[in-house]
Amino acid sequence: MSRRCSIEIPKRIVQTGKDVHQPVYNRAAIANVRLLNPEYEYLFFDDAQVNAFIDSEFPQYRAVFDSFSFPIQRYDLFRYLAIFRYGGFYFDLDMLLASNLSPLLSVGCVFPFEALTVSRFMRTTLKMDWQIGNYAFGASPGHPFIGAVIRNCVKAWKDPNWVKPMMRGSPPLIKDEFFVLNSTGPGLISRTLAENKDLASTVTVLFPDDVCDRSNWHRFGEYGIHLSEGSWRCKRSMVGRKLTDYCWRCMTQWRLRQSRKLGKSRCNPCEAT
Repeated sequence: MSRRCSIEIPKRIVQTGKDVHQPVYNRAAIANVRLLNPEYEYLFFDDAQVNAFIDSEFPQYRAVFDSFSFPIQRYDLFRYLAIFRYGGFYFDLDMLLASNLSPLLSVGCVFPFEALTVSRFMRTTLKMDWQIGNYAFGASPGHPFIGAVIRNCVKAWKDPNWVKPMMRGSPPLIKDEFFVLNSTGPGLISRTLAENKDLASTVTVLFPDDVCDRSNWHRFGEYGIHLSEGSWRCKRSMVGRKLTDYCWRCMTQWRLRQSRKLGKSRCNPCEAT
């Protein structure tokens, strides 16, 4: 079990989207999150409000924010900055919750186990065959782990060579997706966790009983599930989509075979021997 932070996560939920006029699918998910946590402050940021937030709260990151090649990278950085400033829980718009979040308030910082990683660098160099997700997480304001994640986003922007180890073995067809995942997304936050064991001790990871059971992937523990809509991914032709799906299936089978040899359970890297 991770060491608990002395500062609790505030009762606040942060979400973001292009504008306030969301499709019914997203509105239903938003309603679910709010109805299960009626006592929580709810903050929704559309694109204009995200830009105003950067200008007012973090103007030092304006150049970084504007220079990202992919829009999802800006949304990734924003979610970290918003939770760092305000504290609370961030959820993607395709998240469904199953229960109230209040049992998690005392842990200070919480992330979901997302899936087994396909990154050779993570597996061989950092000795971590799994990754955490950024579709849902919570932290107290100014939490040092979120601060480290933000610094690594800037590092990845300034020095693309820093990202290259995480890109080894990525299929050319989906190289752009891998770059996003490893420069601002789950790959980056998982690397931050693995490389900073002192900070990792302040993070609670919601592990399932069996990390090799794919039905346990993309869940916020027992509190919710990520529907993995993947609207940020590059648009492809039908042939391109089939080839992409084939690449992901092959990589998934490979990582499952390797990880099953290590057993069902995992622990925070700060607890690994």
